[in-house]
Amino acid sequence: MNDNDEVDLLIDAWAGQLPEIDFTPLDVMSRLRRVSHRLTGIRRAAFGTADLAIWEFDVLAALRRAGEPFEMSPAQLLTVTMVTSGTLTQRVDHLEERGLVGRRKNPEDGRSVLVQMTPLGRERVDRAMIALVESEERALEPLSRSDRAQLVELLRALGEAGGPPA
Repeated sequence: MNDNDEVDLLIDAWAGQLPEIDFTPLDVMSRLRRVSHRLTGIRRAAFGTADLAIWEFDVLAALRRAGEPFEMSPAQLLTVTMVTSGTLTQRVDHLEERGLVGRRKNPEDGRSVLVQMTPLGRERVDRAMIALVESEERALEPLSRSDRAQLVELLRALGEAGGPPA
């Protein structure tokens, strides 16, 4: 561990300018932000091993988690991917062009469709998930199992207390 990292230097500089302020929140959140940026890079690289962009993985992972037959309605996909309807339509169109998903009529409602992952989509999302888990394991190597469990609990508490962004 480095006793004088970039965040420490940032906090020290601000404390010199505003000595009456407790910069503990900035200390915590700046570190989370840096970890988030690192995680984005780890995910991008892992998904790239399966020739997937992050957003492609998100849609395919939702379908994979749904279980056999790996299909969902667009409304269900909207809920789990948290994107707009127009964005989801563009993403499904793109994934369909790549042969990773297909659309079929909903047998329960002929006016709607179901989005179904293809075998190629399943192969790609599984490969990406395996690469992600391996990459994240390497990133977590400095932490013991006990440290990881404690971090999970702390992050869970922080996430539950978060509320809407300011």
